[in-house]
Amino acid sequence: MLDTRALAVIGVNVLGSCYGSTGPTSFGPGGKPYGADFPVVGVSDMVRAQRLALGALGIERLAVVAGGSLGGMQALEWTLQTPRHVDRALIVGAYDWFSAFGIALNAVAREAIAIGATPQAGVELARKIAMLTYKSEALLGERHGRKFDRKGGDPTKHANDRFDVEGYLDHQGKLFSARMDPQAYLTVTRAMDLFDTRDRVLSDPHPAYTFVGIWSDWLFLPEYVRAAAERFAAAGADSVYLELISNHGHDAFLAEPEHLRALVAPRLAPLYAGLEAVTN
Repeated sequence: MLDTRALAVIGVNVLGSCYGSTGPTSFGPGGKPYGADFPVVGVSDMVRAQRLALGALGIERLAVVAGGSLGGMQALEWTLQTPRHVDRALIVGAYDWFSAFGIALNAVAREAIAIGATPQAGVELARKIAMLTYKSEALLGERHGRKFDRKGGDPTKHANDRFDVEGYLDHQGKLFSARMDPQAYLTVTRAMDLFDTRDRVLSDPHPAYTFVGIWSDWLFLPEYVRAAAERFAAAGADSVYLELISNHGHDAFLAEPEHLRALVAPRLAPLYAGLEAVTN
């Protein structure tokens, strides 16, 4: 989505996760991992932590904040916390709140972790549930249809044999459970649930906003993304809505980055032109 030949890209892990930033697996004041005692965090907390990290690096201004899904929520939060220090925002597959439907799906995934035979088994089931929200019916039909599991077996003869789509979900669940701490999953999904910026006042000057909805996304409905873009435009921002036509569902921004890059290119063209003018 971004040209790394022209821009230095900085990625900061979210507060509450298990990949480096402070989270439930980190040691607390008592010398033991926080675990279930880790405090509730929101997207606003994640961005404040990122601002502190960038401040420590001496970075005061960002040409673009960009992200998809939870990353899109963070990109939007950046513009509301520090509007004078962000020039542009690319918000992909996300909008300025999180729906009751999304909260419900997260709740079911968290319950799967709570009732799993083991924490790992719970995370595997939670991931399977989540994967269904990331894909579309059309994509699953195209990829798997009613084919039997590619690893073998015949569900018409043996009840424990699987269809191919079942094998796919099992594979994804195992991959994810090997790297995700259960409590971190609970923390991060709750942060998504809590996200709602609709009562926040847009400061002036403000960044240029590009909201990208995904045609087949049923987790972050494109009509909600469009409505967010229109709300920011009504508040006086340079805010536009673009739609990524794809049957990949919510994951389209990961599965088809070249299409996303082409879609947002006109919105980034002035930035690259300005950088070229400075270097020439």
